[in-house]
Amino acid sequence: MINDKAILVGVDGSDASYKATWWAANYAKHAGLTLQIVCAYSLPSYAAVSFDATYTTMGDDVAAHSDAQEILSKAKAIADEQGVEAVTLIVTGDPSSVFVELSRNYNLIVIGNRGKGGLAERLLGTTSSSLPAYAYCPIVVVPYTDDDGKQMHLNNRIERVAVGSDESKWGLKALEIAAEFANTWGATLDVISAVPNISGLTGSGSAEEQSVMDSYMEDLDGRIKPLQEDYPELEVDKQVVPGSAVEALTQASKDHDVVVVGSRGRGGFTGLLLGSTSQGLLQHAVSPVYVVPRKYVEATESGLKQAASGPGSGSATALEDITGVQQVSVDKADQVEDIESAIDPLHGDRG
Repeated sequence: MINDKAILVGVDGSDASYKATWWAANYAKHAGLTLQIVCAYSLPSYAAVSFDATYTTMGDDVAAHSDAQEILSKAKAIADEQGVEAVTLIVTGDPSSVFVELSRNYNLIVIGNRGKGGLAERLLGTTSSSLPAYAYCPIVVVPYTDDDGKQMHLNNRIERVAVGSDESKWGLKALEIAAEFANTWGATLDVISAVPNISGLTGSGSAEEQSVMDSYMEDLDGRIKPLQEDYPELEVDKQVVPGSAVEALTQASKDHDVVVVGSRGRGGFTGLLLGSTSQGLLQHAVSPVYVVPRKYVEATESGLKQAASGPGSGSATALEDITGVQQVSVDKADQVEDIESAIDPLHGDRG
């Protein structure tokens, strides 16, 4: 069964993953969802690649399990502070494979980003192991720092949402999800359509260039119209911008609380998004990025999963049937205020 009333967040002992937990708990509380926190590790080499904050003798499953429980206790404390009761899970196995399999069971998975090593590097480090490229549900990637190493502040409320829009089915699904997400929060939705640079035309100020821009705006109006009928109270702004979609969305991340983008595996937004981890949006955005993957869109089209936050059926595997999944009880860690202050310097002044 799809856990359509729960979201999943992955933790590895890094401050980045604890920050992702904070975002996930805040969203779960607002949306009336439950939160499940998972710590995944693999043997015998987990110490080198899985946990950021702990190092234990390779191959020692007992010690690894204990480390995972300690990590989960800190993450659970963050959720508890926001009044969210979280279920904690330990999963043994390669994190990349585990999270792709788990994505069949959820409508949203949240992970942290930034820093070397740990879960984020395993799940985002290369195109071949990128969770957003292979997941069966949307993925929110929460940044920990900007490109200069400055820690990013997360607000309690989401007031501005940006979405990259094109006419592909991935772009249309991203637009649909972004509209529902923004409407849930009472946020403004900014819809951005990027016009590829055309040699001799872009920047010329000619009537021909204006005609191209007008054509893109007309198409954008057509895509937005059904959403305005579905969400009459939703405030929608629209932009047609020349140049790179990634540059436009990265810029949007500086003054929006969430950026939504579709992923189709190659070309379009996704070719730019996941083609280079050093240049893509996931590496440079300074607000959470909500990725709508190709496999999720294909599954909703085929009826194996319903879109957005609805219940699903068919392709999901019961959690107890996924190898290595174990629900565990953990005590809440002490000094959670210290943990939260470490992951967000403005802890005491959240918006």
